[in-house]
Amino acid sequence: MSDQPYLGLAPYLYYANATEALEWLTRVFGFTEKVRYVDSAGEVFQAVLGVGSCEVQIAGVGDEYWEAKGVDGPVGQLTIVYVDDVDALHARISAALGAEASLPQDQPYGARVFTVPDPGGNTWTFWQQVTDEVELPPGWQCVKASGSI
Repeated sequence: MSDQPYLGLAPYLYYANATEALEWLTRVFGFTEKVRYVDSAGEVFQAVLGVGSCEVQIAGVGDEYWEAKGVDGPVGQLTIVYVDDVDALHARISAALGAEASLPQDQPYGARVFTVPDPGGNTWTFWQQVTDEVELPPGWQCVKASGSI
């Protein structure tokens, strides 16, 4: 067994309507549908999407799921998707939305990013690393763990 037992990581996102979410994520973001599992009415209850060399899994859950957990519903999550050309992707996503997504902005940590909320309350940030130069505010510092790059 290697020192790193992890083989990968995939977000697992909950939606009240997974059928709608699957359609939206493939149409707007261009994610690739790999497999969907549907109930007897043809509604998606789980699906796997390809995002580059990674996967995102989605599931449809109703109010009873959240009630059993003692919460009102999903709280949403921020997922970062790394891309080569954030401006080109911004134009494509804005066209698919029929409205302009938030404009890409350069960040002090060397990234150019824009963010889009999805119908399930999750937030997606598309991230292009444009430089390794980091501009931290005065008094801030970068502390790397030993052995990290």
